[in-house]
Amino acid sequence: MHFITENMMLILTAMAALVMLMWPPLSRKIYGIKEVGPLEATQLINHHEAVVLDVREDREVAEGMIPGSKHIALGQVGSRLHELEKFKNRPVVISCRSGARSAGACRILRKNGFEQVYNLAGGILAWQQANMPVEKR
Repeated sequence: MHFITENMMLILTAMAALVMLMWPPLSRKIYGIKEVGPLEATQLINHHEAVVLDVREDREVAEGMIPGSKHIALGQVGSRLHELEKFKNRPVVISCRSGARSAGACRILRKNGFEQVYNLAGGILAWQQANMPVEKR
């Protein structure tokens, strides 16, 4: 007990660090976000007419994006949901650079009634690492 009282700040810091490490996977479970890799995303695109939504910034998209994807920067997703309404009954694969921002976009879409939302695990970096095609616009 003496250790705990003498090291309360250390214990609280360790607990905060643990919560921060555990939050991303927990939040995906809480919001019902499924993650797919590049091969699974390709199957969704080819066999289930999935829509790919790229939520990176314009300068990032200029470097290349998944062929046929729709670009809406993460900060604009909420205000541009009307552009996505026609895809509500189709799978939506969301990508960003590494998979973190796209998880945020997944939450926005799920909250607005999109049922089949998938986060591209590892983002465009994983896509490129798997030697999947990229197009420049």
